[in-house]
Amino acid sequence: MLRAVRPGAFHRQEADEQVEYRELGRTGLRVSRLCFGALTIGPLQACLSVADGAALIRAALERGVNFIDTAESYGTYPYIRAALADIRKEVWVASKSYAYTEEMMRRNVEDGLRATGLERFGVFMLHEQESRLTLAGHRPALDYLVAAKASGKICAVGVSTHAVEVVEAVAEMPEVDVVHPIINYRGIGILDGTRDDMLRAIAKAKAAGKGVYGMKALGGGNLLGSAPEAFAFVLSNPDLDAVAVGMQSVAEVILNTALFSGEPVPAPTWEQVRQAPRRLHIESWCVGCGACAARCQQGALTVVDGRATVDPERCVLCGYCSAVCRDFCIKVI
Repeated sequence: MLRAVRPGAFHRQEADEQVEYRELGRTGLRVSRLCFGALTIGPLQACLSVADGAALIRAALERGVNFIDTAESYGTYPYIRAALADIRKEVWVASKSYAYTEEMMRRNVEDGLRATGLERFGVFMLHEQESRLTLAGHRPALDYLVAAKASGKICAVGVSTHAVEVVEAVAEMPEVDVVHPIINYRGIGILDGTRDDMLRAIAKAKAAGKGVYGMKALGGGNLLGSAPEAFAFVLSNPDLDAVAVGMQSVAEVILNTALFSGEPVPAPTWEQVRQAPRRLHIESWCVGCGACAARCQQGALTVVDGRATVDPERCVLCGYCSAVCRDFCIKVI
């Protein structure tokens, strides 16, 4: 079983590991700048088998990645447990929960440790906080995370968010070590401001000593057609210690580890990733507001029984619909 050793103890172990490593704020965790986003392999998206998903994580670990992002709601703990079963280098796992009471968060952290086989999480976060008000409503759960850090169950306390307001609030909260914000070059998915508003908030959090690792650099898959530009944007930002990227194939792992190491991507790998079949995915929390249907110039989206529904024969995977979805329900996978 993998054991999380002292913070900062990870060292590059293989000559072919080229990904960049950075300190995650003041946590003492040294993480690969490419973080493996586990959402895409699990039951909510690609629904790979545990064996296939674990093999994909291992492929990333073999190329130098030592940072995995997941959540209690993703259903990917079994994949992580299987992937880490025979790994002997340091790997940090960040997870998150929607829990809002002390007891709920305690149960989620302890269940997560059992499910993954970890002795402690690198980071555990309040999941998807929308405002200062929601942060206040989740205060008992946050207090538990502070206690869990003191007891050694987690190394760092974090908050994930799609909101500029929350990143700004976290910058002022000494008990929070890490913030995990949405950021991409088009600002897709930001709830309450522009891309530049989010960049300013991220800079504020970084200046306050927070660890910052971004999410949705590809806008939930909607920026796949301009992936080089999308990755160049986040990698050029010195305030981002790491970026979580979802990967569903070995070709994507090879491509992403090359991009994050500054190495050229083999042309066949680019072509394999570009030609992979994609589809528009509507998340279960869609409220059926109809904004996406109104935006779609192809007539591919309609609202049926209170939820957006896509006609794959009409959908051209342009991703324009995602820009008007306030709740970030629409992804290309």
